[in-house]
Amino acid sequence: MAASPKVRALILSTVIFTVFVFAWHLSVQTSAGGGVAMDPEYAALMGKAAKSGGSAMPGPVEVGKELWKHVLDPFYDKGPNDKGLGIQLAYSLARVLIGYSLAVLIAIPLGFVIGMSRLLYDALDPFIQILKPISPLAWMPLALYTIKDSGVSSVFVIFICSVWPILMNTAFGVASVRKEWLNVARTLEVSRLRSALKVILPAAAPTIMTGMRIAIGIAWLVIVAAEMLVGGTGIGYFVWNEWNNLSITSILVAILSIGLIGMLLDQGLARLTKLVTYSE
Repeated sequence: MAASPKVRALILSTVIFTVFVFAWHLSVQTSAGGGVAMDPEYAALMGKAAKSGGSAMPGPVEVGKELWKHVLDPFYDKGPNDKGLGIQLAYSLARVLIGYSLAVLIAIPLGFVIGMSRLLYDALDPFIQILKPISPLAWMPLALYTIKDSGVSSVFVIFICSVWPILMNTAFGVASVRKEWLNVARTLEVSRLRSALKVILPAAAPTIMTGMRIAIGIAWLVIVAAEMLVGGTGIGYFVWNEWNNLSITSILVAILSIGLIGMLLDQGLARLTKLVTYSE
């Protein structure tokens, strides 16, 4: 009996992962054995890392051990510059969820209004097209100057980067609702509010959810860079602090954690999108 596509995909993923880990281990062993020439400055930096207790060229075994150590005690707190990986991820997730939620609460209603009015859509489009390409991190100095709080400034940056995908997708989804459905609602003398909730929202929901899924990925990407800039707490600060300590192993563990959390956030929105689509 042939295996299902999901089982075959799982087997292929396992093979790819095994090959990657083996190649990683082999490359580290080759470098350690002197088989690869290194730039003198890079070699000096790696030597300094080794002397400071870090791993100059960590392999998968070392990273696995470091990851397991963080898993066993993720929430320790030994001072401002020594907090567990779980605490740092929690700070970052909290900032992302607050900024993202504010963007959802503002962008979806505003997108509805813009999508239902062609005049408003055309009038606001130039402003949106100017503001949308601006890097979220470009707002950070202004946020720090006006808000004077690094944590709240990070939330503001997450809000800024999340609002545009949700706003544009909502406006596009609402504007793309079939005119026949709206005409039927008018014929039946359905109120605008009821028409928006019962006709427009279900039709535009998949597009809105796509915008929300894009936004959560951008938000999680931006928070790491924002926390590197402002410092204090968060997974971005954790990465930067470990770099200052020349702990390459901890940096790789943090990178892996960032990727896993990002995947979970994306998959959560993907499942919600499927639920919305199937309910149509």
